[in-house]
Amino acid sequence: MNGRKKKVVVAMSGGVDSSVAALLLAEQGHEVTGLFMRTGAHSGPAKKTCCSLEDGHDARAVADLIGVPFYALDFEREFLAIIEDFVGAYRIGRTPNPCILCNRDLKFGKLFEYAAAAGADHVATGHYARVVLRDERRAVARGRDAGKDQSYVLFPLGQPELAKTILPVGELEKSEVREVARSAGLPVAEKEESQEICFVPDGDYRGLLAARGVGTPGPFLDPDGKVIGEHPGFEFFTIGQRRGLGRAFGEPRYVVSIRPEQSAVVLGTKDDLGEIGFTAAGWVPGGREAPVPGEEFRAEVQIRYRHDEAPATVTGLGDGRVEICFDEPQEAVTPGQAAVAYDGDVVLGGGWIENRQTKKREGA
Repeated sequence: MNGRKKKVVVAMSGGVDSSVAALLLAEQGHEVTGLFMRTGAHSGPAKKTCCSLEDGHDARAVADLIGVPFYALDFEREFLAIIEDFVGAYRIGRTPNPCILCNRDLKFGKLFEYAAAAGADHVATGHYARVVLRDERRAVARGRDAGKDQSYVLFPLGQPELAKTILPVGELEKSEVREVARSAGLPVAEKEESQEICFVPDGDYRGLLAARGVGTPGPFLDPDGKVIGEHPGFEFFTIGQRRGLGRAFGEPRYVVSIRPEQSAVVLGTKDDLGEIGFTAAGWVPGGREAPVPGEEFRAEVQIRYRHDEAPATVTGLGDGRVEICFDEPQEAVTPGQAAVAYDGDVVLGGGWIENRQTKKREGA
């Protein structure tokens, strides 16, 4: 921020991270406005969600304590679209990541619109990530706290958004963030972290799907296509799942693929989970330009939030699509999840997994 005082809109969720982000910016002398997204997703006392009524009260209390203006914005209509996208993904046999869509469409979408209307220079959040320069391009980079890093969920931010994004806690460890909050007397200093999908506070996404009439029964198949059982709905399963299959098979079985056109769930052994690669769509370039068709680059690719990135070759296909081929097969490549390419800590780009390759590495 070059030391110049800025007008900054801070997305305040009522948690300790965004509260400290607002505090740090205010202490630096910036003109801070706190905004809370009222989504209508959850208004009960769940302790590990965000955007609840209680969270809104916490965010307002912090804003009052640090002396910054605070507003709650009604994003319920926009958030309902994210829920419908979530349900729709399961209907076609994909496993969605609604938090990435919320970041893209709300925290860094609608808030940018509000910031522009209010004459603000930047939008800030409490994400554990950083914005860096790489070859004259802005890019998201991993936060200093490797255990809390959230760069993966920020891959959709393009150059225009990154130019106006501030991530104040990205250089801090979680323990340091809590200590800053304690020293300032923030009432959320010891608040638990949000861990569940906020519109599924009990963690039972299958209940949400069933409540919307989702659930298409069909067969369990083995990898050769033989029927080995029945299931209550292919939408209730995800690649790599071992528990909750509804019956015992005498040996560990994993969901290795979902075939919505057959309403089928394919079960296999752990060895059947390995995939050498896949295609991804909706590629958003980060620290490098998107590859043109046929162009390749090397990267470490992460295919879900808690996946250890693995060496791979990324090849441009055109129309925002790439092919990613791992050096070694990776388990549970899951359509609907994000694939994010890194060079060290820096995000080179990311997209959405659409098709897994059926081929395995030679000799595997």
